[in-house]
Amino acid sequence: MKVDEKCDVYSFGILTLEVMMGKHPGDFISSLMLSASSSSSSPIGRNTLLKDVLDQRLPPPENEHADGVALVAKLAFACLQTDPHYRPTMRPVSTELTTHWPPLPKLFSTMELEDVLVHRNVIG
Repeated sequence: MKVDEKCDVYSFGILTLEVMMGKHPGDFISSLMLSASSSSSSPIGRNTLLKDVLDQRLPPPENEHADGVALVAKLAFACLQTDPHYRPTMRPVSTELTTHWPPLPKLFSTMELEDVLVHRNVIG
C-alpha cells in the first residue's frame, strides 16, 4: 500500500462519519461496500435516509444546518472511495468546506444516503 495524501483524505472521511454518526462507521462502510458490489435490487444507499444514519442522540438538522450536514456527508463519502484515484485531495475538500454550499435538492428529512453517496469522482 502506497502511503500518501489519499490515505489522509480517507482517514478524514472515516473521522467525519464517526463524528456525524456518533460511533465508528466501520460496519456501516463495510455494508455499503458490500451492497454496492452486489447485484442486490435494493442497495443500502437507496433505501436508507441520511437522517437515520446520523447520531440519534441529536435532533435532526434544519434549514441551513441541514444543507451543511448533507454537504459534509457527501464530502466524507467522496473521501471513502475504494479506489484512491477517485478520492479528492484535501485541497478541494477544504475549499468545499469553506465556501457557501447550494441549497438541498429536497427536504433533509427525505434525503436518502444515495443522495450523498459519491459515484466516482464528483469533486476535485
